[in-house]
Amino acid sequence: MKNIGIWLDKRNAHIVRLSPNDAKMQTIDSEMDSYNIGGGSGTRFKGGPQDVVHDSKYLAHEQKQLKAYFSKIIEALDEVDQLGLFGPAEAAQMFAKELKAHHKELSAKVVTLQKADSMTENQIKALVRDYFKNNRE
Repeated sequence: MKNIGIWLDKRNAHIVRLSPNDAKMQTIDSEMDSYNIGGGSGTRFKGGPQDVVHDSKYLAHEQKQLKAYFSKIIEALDEVDQLGLFGPAEAAQMFAKELKAHHKELSAKVVTLQKADSMTENQIKALVRDYFKNNRE
């Protein structure tokens, strides 16, 4: 049985492939732009120049980058019987929604979607290994 766990956030995804004796990890960087939203007015005088944030442009750009990031992750998933999704924020949930909307065959293989704090690579491997060890069908 080919079990794969993915720990992901908006910066990178760690894909853990389990074998009977080992857990191999592949990391995919999102290559998403990070914007520094906010800032000051640039002057201490009332009515001075203001930083303008174009939320709709930023969000559209972020969505486009997320789709490309999720596509890279999906391409890396060759053969899988069970898929576990883990992550500290909404990225794992967004990835699950993307699978459900556009990759139904892969979505059907998702066995868990869990929140998990930031971890080291060894902790991520242990999390995935322990999940599949303790949740056999």
